[in-house]
This record gives sequence, C-alpha cells and structure tokens, in this order.
Amino acid sequence: MQPEPQPTFYESLEALPEGLTGEILNGQLHTQPQPSGAHAVASSTLGGELFGPFHKGRGGPGGWWILDEPELHFVRDIEVAVPDLAGWRRERMPVPLEDHRFEVVPDWVCEILSPSTGSKDREIKLPLYGHYGVSYAWLIDPLEHTLEALRRDPGPGFGSAVSPVPKVAAPPFEAVSIDLQDLWLLPPTGHGIVRRFILFYMFMGNALRGVPNGP
Repeated sequence: MQPEPQPTFYESLEALPEGLTGEILNGQLHTQPQPSGAHAVASSTLGGELFGPFHKGRGGPGGWWILDEPELHFVRDIEVAVPDLAGWRRERMPVPLEDHRFEVVPDWVCEILSPSTGSKDREIKLPLYGHYGVSYAWLIDPLEHTLEALRRDPGPGFGSAVSPVPKVAAPPFEAVSIDLQDLWLLPPTGHGIVRRFILFYMFMGNALRGVPNGP
C-alpha cells in the first residue's frame, strides 16, 4: 500500500484554524495568533494615517495601494509572507488581482513588533524582503515606542540617525507627517528608561540581506 501523500506547506497553511496566520519562510511554516491590543492599535492607526493621503489622494499625493495583511507570494505557494501592512506604487501594480495571492513585490512593508514575533520579523522576514527587492521596510515597536524606517540601498552598509520628535516624515511617505503618539496604546517600556518618539533611518544595502553592518 502506498503511503498517503503529505500535504504541502501551503496546503497546511490553508488548513490552519481561524485566528492563526501562517507564513512560509525559508522552507518552514510559521504560525502566529491574532495580535494584541497594542499591536492592533498601532497597525490600524498607521494604516488610517496612510490611507487618506497615499491610497485615496486626500491631503497627499496619492498613487499608492495601502493594504492590511496581504499574503505576499515571492515564490508562489513556496515563499509566503504576511506583513502587517504593505504598499505598492500604482505604476507598478495598477489594479490588485482578485486572487488573494499578491505576486507583485511591494514597494513598502511594515511589521508591528511584539515579544513573540520580533526576532522572526528582524532575523527572517527582513532579509527576505531585501532579497526579493522590497524598497522600504518599517519596523514599529508599540511597547518601546519606536519606528525604524529602513531603505534598501545597493551601496555597502547603512547609516542611521535618531530624532526624538513626536511627528515624523519617513520615506517613502515623507510627503505627510505622522504623529507617532497616536500609535501607542500603552506607556513605553525599556529598562526603566522613559523613551518617547524615536525614529531610526537606516539605509539598507547588504545589511538588509543579512550582511552585518560595519566592522
């Protein structure tokens, strides 16, 4: 008797129970439950801030699709990531396809960090985004009150700057200032240090693909 064929990772992903999000990253199936309140507030608020000026062109330049938790297929059914938010310039993706699989690489992604997903977002997903050509990535920590705005760069290494201000205009959405205070549900944590609104600009080249920054 022939053994029954084992389901593929994507078939297992599709069979996950409601309330679990699945991703296939570097040949491994990863799952995570629905986000916490602080995570949901940061993601929803940021999406709202970007939707009007960039998705609809109200008070901003327009020209983008801004979508919540799209299923990105860098390799169809093989390399699958689900960022909290993603954006596409409309000249690259004039109309989203009806299929839930997004195979056009986004121009921008955003991950909301949590204690359970932070290492995966930084160590696994960020290098994948760089490898497949995502130009911009934001990492938001709603507990530490930080936004890291990263830009892919073909040059060696990357630089950084820190600005302790409540309103930021970070690429690729520098046409509009965002009040980070609206993203936070809870007071900041972090070893007893009161850290308010910190923006990191990182220019990602080889570092985005997992090469260490500097000597």
